[in-house]
Amino acid sequence: MKNSTIIWLVLLIVGGGYLIFRTGSGSMGRAYVRHETFDAKASFEEQIQKIDAEEQKAVSDGKTLDESKADARKQLETRLPDLEGITWTKVSSAERSELTTDDGQPDPAVVFSWSRTIGLWIAALGTLAIMSFLWGDNVFYKLAEAVVVGASAAYAMVVGFWTGIIQNLFGKLIPSVMRDTVLPGLPSTQHTEWIYVIPLVLSVLMLWRLAPAGGWISRWPLAFFIGATAGIRLVAYLDADFVQQIANTIMPLIVSDNKQGLMIGSSIANFIIVTGVLTCLVYFFFSFEHTGAVGTAARVGIWFLMITFGAGFGFTVMGRIALISDRFNFLFYDWLWLPRPGIDA
Repeated sequence: MKNSTIIWLVLLIVGGGYLIFRTGSGSMGRAYVRHETFDAKASFEEQIQKIDAEEQKAVSDGKTLDESKADARKQLETRLPDLEGITWTKVSSAERSELTTDDGQPDPAVVFSWSRTIGLWIAALGTLAIMSFLWGDNVFYKLAEAVVVGASAAYAMVVGFWTGIIQNLFGKLIPSVMRDTVLPGLPSTQHTEWIYVIPLVLSVLMLWRLAPAGGWISRWPLAFFIGATAGIRLVAYLDADFVQQIANTIMPLIVSDNKQGLMIGSSIANFIIVTGVLTCLVYFFFSFEHTGAVGTAARVGIWFLMITFGAGFGFTVMGRIALISDRFNFLFYDWLWLPRPGIDA
């Protein structure tokens, strides 16, 4: 058996034993939630009071309340009698410090959650499975990789369906139905916007590709979506990556202020930016041989490019370090329940 295999095996046994001990003692790997109950009628009355306060403020300023808010208050008052006895419960994650009250007694509003505990363990074991690639390609890493890819695709599909079709499409076409079924928080001022019939028709036509015949019909909405997206992105990129870049380069080399006079720091910074832009452009200008003054400017441009690439690479590395640091925080504090410096006693 290889030495590396023996080392990893020992670490696995020690780590597994430690996890079994901590889990058995009940001091790790548990998720708790806080239950808060809200009354629907009280919530509506609070919204009505806010609108009344806005109306009083508007009257004191010699103005009138916005018509949309007046309609919203009227709808709230109309639905108020039907909300008697209707309540809902908000469930939120609870920190370890919230398990007990200030006097050391268990908080009755904080309860153990099996579903979130299972999710916590899946996340922790999945993190360890991904990190097991340091040992080498193995079945745990492959399983975790497949789960991440599949879950990401499913999550993207569900989010796209909910935000694109339910909220942005049906929420605009049939707001009353959505408000009474799946979108209770939809503003009462939302009315039917018939312009959204156009994307509905285009979406249905795009699904025509799945039909046995007439698949060519789906090319029309597809061409529209691609053309519209390309046009929107072209304008955005042209403004952000071209026009704004040029505008930000046009700056005074000597910066002065009426109160402070000559601002040396800002002047030096502007001079460095302008010099860097010009010398980098010279480096990529190949119509002249890079000799003499042109060669000197090109070599200065190389220095600016290398500094920029180095800073970009360093920023990328720091981003990856931040990600691994967040994972370690999750494993150590959220899963293993190790004491957090300066927070837990």
